Amino acid sequence: MQTSRTENVAAAPEPAYQTGFGSEFASEALPGALPAGRNSPQRCPYGLYNEQLSGSAFTAPRHANRRTWLYRIRPAAVHGPFAPLAHAAFAPASDDVPVPPSQLRWDPLPLPEAPADFVDGLVSYGGNGSPQLQTGCGIHLYAANRSMRDRYFYDADGELLIVPQQGRLLLATELGRLLVEPQQVAVIPRGLRLRVELPDGSARGYVCENFGVPFKLPDLGPIGSNGLANPRDFQAPVAAYEDREAPGELVAKFLGRLWAAPLAHSPLDVVAWHGNDVPYRYDLRRFNTIGSISYDHPDPSIFLVLHSASDTAGVSNVDFVIFPPRWLAGENTFRPPWFHRNIASEFMGLIHGAYDAKAAGFLPGGASLHNCMSGHGPDGRSFERASHADTTKPERVADTMAFMFETRTIIRPTRQALESPLLQRDYWRCWQDLKKNFDPSRP
Repeated sequence: MQTSRTENVAAAPEPAYQTGFGSEFASEALPGALPAGRNSPQRCPYGLYNEQLSGSAFTAPRHANRRTWLYRIRPAAVHGPFAPLAHAAFAPASDDVPVPPSQLRWDPLPLPEAPADFVDGLVSYGGNGSPQLQTGCGIHLYAANRSMRDRYFYDADGELLIVPQQGRLLLATELGRLLVEPQQVAVIPRGLRLRVELPDGSARGYVCENFGVPFKLPDLGPIGSNGLANPRDFQAPVAAYEDREAPGELVAKFLGRLWAAPLAHSPLDVVAWHGNDVPYRYDLRRFNTIGSISYDHPDPSIFLVLHSASDTAGVSNVDFVIFPPRWLAGENTFRPPWFHRNIASEFMGLIHGAYDAKAAGFLPGGASLHNCMSGHGPDGRSFERASHADTTKPERVADTMAFMFETRTIIRPTRQALESPLLQRDYWRCWQDLKKNFDPSRP
């Protein structure tokens, strides 16, 4: 059992939420703080400053335009100068590191022994593209045992998809609070400031930085108007400001590096806001899973929760896909994922339980990477079980939650990920007991 030093944190109350995805929200923590009928009055109520957070180009089409108006105690510009912040484990993938075509898998990231908050506990595993070119993604894991104390973080490179695996996170943002537990996810818009608190004393999970256009719900096409992740199940915060004077630190991720600036107050001082560039959470257990009820099973795109579109129609910059509990009913069908090689690259994580295509070795908190055209699929034991299962009866895949960050370009592992003691250097062996079954005398 993994042990670590943790802090005692009071139980976090459940914040209030607004529901909907991509909606125009409005919220005020004081009555009348939100100006009526205009965005930029000469003098804002309560002596507040008005500020716009733009998550897209001003000229983006209306359906794709992201912006939120903030009414705050001080503008975001009020802080000291930034200086580089050393962080050996949080770094972009480098072209200097050769990328092996091998299948890769890692054991779970251990919880830290020394005090470490969310920023301290980030470890980069890979990525692609460029935040400067606004394409691609960064992939990180985190393990922390300390709440951020007068420390705040924002990512100018991309929006953050946070996937807790162990321990809850209380995400105190400029627009309000989100409490996120394992089997829930949160998305933080590019540039939004937040503080991460640990109600359970420690936490572990995954982070995908999306450098491309913001995540959206996929189009359903022939599925119709319902199914997969439903908009009503997404939750955005309500305004909850802090009026606190205290020395602190603002940490920024900018062009792949971390920077820190001194603060004399909490930047979470937004009293009212309205717009659609907002943080949100989603409970993966509410995903409406769809599958075959005759034979075979469809492509894993039916498990798509969120996707960031690219400049190529039908091809995503990055997808977030889950493999939740579900029924398998295909008759005379090999029910687990088939053996495959993809033009896309897949980074997988396991939040809970076991993954149905791996009998051993893929653990909650662990990760795997199958890059472009690397062969992968069920291990030997899983293949044998599925090949001899009674498919005249439906089968319940229960007590599990796995996910995948899938991207159209190759994921470059970081040097530290390739040299990590957590890397399972014998992962390739899980397919070596797939015996030859070919018999030309028997069809």
